Amino acid sequence: MKKTVITHIEPQPGPQKDFLSSLADIVIYGGAAGAGKTYGLLLEAVRMTKNSGYGAVIFRRESTQITNEGGLWDTAMGLYPRIGGTPIKSPTMRFVFPAGSRVTFAHLNQESDVLSWQGAQIPMIGFDELTHFTQTQFFYMLSRNRSTCGVRPYIRATCNADADSWVASFIGWWIGDDGFPIPGRGGQVRWFVRINDQTLWADSAKELVDQYGVGPEDPKSFTFIPGKLTDNKALMKLDPGYMANLKALSFVERSRLLDGNWKVRPAAGLYFNRSQAPILEIVPSDVAMWVRSWDLASTIPAEANPNPDATVGLKMGRRRNGRYVVVHVERIQKAAHDVRDCVKNTAAQDGGNVKIVIPQDPGQAGKEQIASYVLMLSGYNVKSFIQSGDKIVRAEPVAAQWQAGNIDVVRGPWNESFFAELEAFFDKRYKDDQVDALSGAFNAIVGGSGIVEHISAGGTRITSSAMRNY
Repeated sequence: MKKTVITHIEPQPGPQKDFLSSLADIVIYGGAAGAGKTYGLLLEAVRMTKNSGYGAVIFRRESTQITNEGGLWDTAMGLYPRIGGTPIKSPTMRFVFPAGSRVTFAHLNQESDVLSWQGAQIPMIGFDELTHFTQTQFFYMLSRNRSTCGVRPYIRATCNADADSWVASFIGWWIGDDGFPIPGRGGQVRWFVRINDQTLWADSAKELVDQYGVGPEDPKSFTFIPGKLTDNKALMKLDPGYMANLKALSFVERSRLLDGNWKVRPAAGLYFNRSQAPILEIVPSDVAMWVRSWDLASTIPAEANPNPDATVGLKMGRRRNGRYVVVHVERIQKAAHDVRDCVKNTAAQDGGNVKIVIPQDPGQAGKEQIASYVLMLSGYNVKSFIQSGDKIVRAEPVAAQWQAGNIDVVRGPWNESFFAELEAFFDKRYKDDQVDALSGAFNAIVGGSGIVEHISAGGTRITSSAMRNY
């Protein structure tokens, strides 16, 4: 059967088409998730593939971000072979087109990785998720953006909103005080020059030349094009549930990824608010699974440190109606032997049907501590996990459920301390031990990765089997 080669592909009307239509030297297409940004970047990269001397490189920060399921490479595989591209994975991941032109995929993990591109001439450079790259990486690669094949060199980038990235300030003229794109400014072209690591802007290249005495070739034209999920009609039709997924995120991530807000930041009160948690007078009878999650510490309050980290044991259940419930929080600031006694006594009070989850510190000391706790809790179902990554990332899943009103709290004398600490989350002046315990309990209930079962409920033989769900 003769292979059919597609010769004509059009972008979707709206921001994606504006992205591919812009004549600016540098264009960033960004804001919300699902706006068709990556697909637009892949389309742009093959615009000049009939030119035999043309080459494009699309960068991701991590190599795994290229090869992840449904990522950059998979998306390209659904498009490039249909327009004549031949995929080649080694030694570099790239597509070669009939004229001899190339589109290459590469990563810039470390700052020094840019040095491997010394001497390169890249007519078209793409950055997928520009906020993941540093400003230094971006402007160094700008120096590699040159061409001898007749294609005017240019840069295209995509990204999601991130208030803490350098990109947020770079596109500041296009963003309002409320964090959202200013109507009418999307796609408007401005000009900039870099002098002594400062970015200087004007409405025309001539203004920059006249004001700063730079050469006429120095100014670069730039524009920002905002996009949202609703602009991507194809995705909305193929996956109508994707918007619900974004709506299910916690407030900060939902504001960034669904609404495209460039100024929202994690702050105290944005993740957990006591008004979002219904209070129950009694423990519900429909709990199908119980977990007691511990966040361990072993420091006694002293004059030099009157409020050290606390040991927290939080008991949480998953109800048969799909809701979650927090029924008890144990919080102490005592020495290591008192902490061990507390954990053991609490296990006895909870009973054998409550799974115990304990974080494991990295290194040999952490392994030895977990082994000793497993032996001490012989007969109970003990699970451990290596606690890594950002606290905010770990708290995101449970914060999303909290904000949706899906987590009940049983009334108790520990409530005020619990609510106060949760509401202060992200304020570094306050402790977050109870947040860590809540995150650990929830992630264990829903089958978080990295959970390892150490002992069966009825025996003393230590095992070590990876658990994905329990």
